[in-house]
Amino acid sequence: MRKKWYFYTTLAIIIAFLSSGFKPLKIDSNHWFLIKNPDGSQYLYPSQEQEDYTNLNIPFTGNLFIGFKEAIGFKESQGKYRKINSLGYLGKYQFGVETLKTIGIKNSPQFLSSPKMQEKAFVALLAKNKWLLRDIIEKYEGKVVSGIRITESGILAAAHLGGAGSVKKFFKSNGSRYLRDAYGTSIRSYMKAFGGYDTSFIVPDNNAVVSLN
Repeated sequence: MRKKWYFYTTLAIIIAFLSSGFKPLKIDSNHWFLIKNPDGSQYLYPSQEQEDYTNLNIPFTGNLFIGFKEAIGFKESQGKYRKINSLGYLGKYQFGVETLKTIGIKNSPQFLSSPKMQEKAFVALLAKNKWLLRDIIEKYEGKVVSGIRITESGILAAAHLGGAGSVKKFFKSNGSRYLRDAYGTSIRSYMKAFGGYDTSFIVPDNNAVVSLN
């Protein structure tokens, strides 16, 4: 009996000793990744609130030129460099073969396989159209025509869609001519959708060509 008493007493002491070494894990309710600010910066994400993610607009480019060109590229081809539409227009910005020739590009397969060349071509065509439409830009920028506030980027976008000649016809008619491309998209819609971007760094150049280097 005494041996059993010693055994159980010793066992109880050992269990009590071991238990004292294991304290319940204390979960830190202070979400450091949300609210601690050790370096002076403010953390917003990750967040526990779903709406903090569903309302995000990424990327945000404001009125920067990159926003202008990517918006047009998405509208034209969903940003696909190898896109060829049913009328034979090529690439991210949907260039016609004849238009490419005006900026020094005669090798269509090479153009279609080169994102770098396509980006250069977009800028070169903007420079050429800005020269061709320089008087229109100077005369109408900031004014309201056919319910649209006219901006330089809107004019250049419309010229990309329908050519500089169509843009001149639009303003000559004071916006009453509803000029469209083969798919029914109007230059008026481009002028409105792509207005307000910064294209000021584009230098007007009637002789703009793409460097193949």
